[in-house]
Amino acid sequence: MALEGRFETDDGVVYVGGDARQRYHDSRGYGYPLEGNEIALAPVEAAHLLYRGDLEAIVDAASGERLRFREFVAREPGEGFGVRFLVYADLRSRGFYLSPAAEPWVPDPPGGEVDFAVFPRGKGPGDGKIAYALRIVGERTDIPAAELREGVLAVVDEESEITYFEIGRRNPSGTSGSDAALPDGCEADLLADRVVVWEPPLDLYERTFYGQPLEGREYDEPTLQCSLLEAAYLAERGAIDLEPEMVRERGREVEGERFDRRLTVYTELRERGVVPKTGYKFGADFRTYADVESVENLGHSELLVRVHPADYVFEPRDLALDVRLAHGVRKTMVFALVGDGTDRSDAIEWWSLERLTP
Repeated sequence: MALEGRFETDDGVVYVGGDARQRYHDSRGYGYPLEGNEIALAPVEAAHLLYRGDLEAIVDAASGERLRFREFVAREPGEGFGVRFLVYADLRSRGFYLSPAAEPWVPDPPGGEVDFAVFPRGKGPGDGKIAYALRIVGERTDIPAAELREGVLAVVDEESEITYFEIGRRNPSGTSGSDAALPDGCEADLLADRVVVWEPPLDLYERTFYGQPLEGREYDEPTLQCSLLEAAYLAERGAIDLEPEMVRERGREVEGERFDRRLTVYTELRERGVVPKTGYKFGADFRTYADVESVENLGHSELLVRVHPADYVFEPRDLALDVRLAHGVRKTMVFALVGDGTDRSDAIEWWSLERLTP
C-alpha cells in the first residue's frame, strides 16, 4: 500500500510515517530518518516518489489539500525545483542515489554552491562516500567564476535536456625547453602588432618554439615573426634588444587591458615548462604543448586555454561551446582566471571543464 506524506511549508520538507524508513530510506536512500520509522524528504525526493507511484499523495499541512504529482510539481516547492527535479530523476534512472548537499541528509556535506551529493553506484548516504558534488543550473543562469568548485555541473537547457560537465583544478606543467638557453640581445624590430627577430639561433624556434619563420618551412637560418606576447616575454629576459615596456605598451594599444592579463598567463605557462601558442583557430587564447623536444617532432597540443579576469561571469551556453570545441579537437578546455595578486602564481586559478557521462 502506498503511503502519504505531509508537507510542512515552513520546514520545507515532507514527512512520511508508517514503514517509510525501511521502504524509502534504508533500501533506496531517500530522505533522512527521524524517530521511529518516520523520515523527512526534500521536495524533490518526495516528487520523485510521487512520480514513481511510491507515494499516494502529499497533504499540505496548512490547507489539508491532497496533492498528487501534477499538483505538487505545479507548486514548484523550492528554489530551482524544475531543473533540480529533472536532474534528480535522470541520475536516479542511471542507478545513482543522491541527497541534498546539506545536513542532516549528509553528515559532512560538500561546501560551496552545491545542490546534491551524488554517491557511488551501489552506495548511499550512510556509506560515507561521495562520488561528486553536483550543482544544477538552467541554461540561462550565469555562473560567477568565484563560485566554481571541483565537482559536476549539470546544465538543463530550454528543452529539458541535461548536459553534465566535470569541473576540476588544473596544474599545467611540462618539460618544454627545460635544457635550452635563451639568446642574448638578438636584433629585433617592433612592427604594428608583431615583432621580427633577425638572425636568432636555431634553437629559439626549433627547440623552444618561439615565433614562426618568415621564410616558411624552407629555411637555413630563420628570421622569426613573434607575437607581442612572445616578444614581451623575450624582451623582459634580454633575449631581444627591445625595451620590455615598449613592447608591453604596444600590446595594450593593440588589445587593451586583455594584453597584461594574457601576458601574465603566457609567462606563467612558460615558467612551468609549457609552450603556449595562439589558440585563435580554436576560439581560445592559447593552445599548449607540454613536452616540446623539437618542432620537427611536434605532437598535438593538449590544452586550450581561455584567459578571463577573476571576477568573470560564465554563461552556460559559452561553456558548452568551449568544451564541445575542445573535445572535438581532442583537447581539454582550461580557464585561467587572473586576479590582482602581486605574486603571479597566486594570481592565477586554473580550472578545467570536460563533458561527463554519469
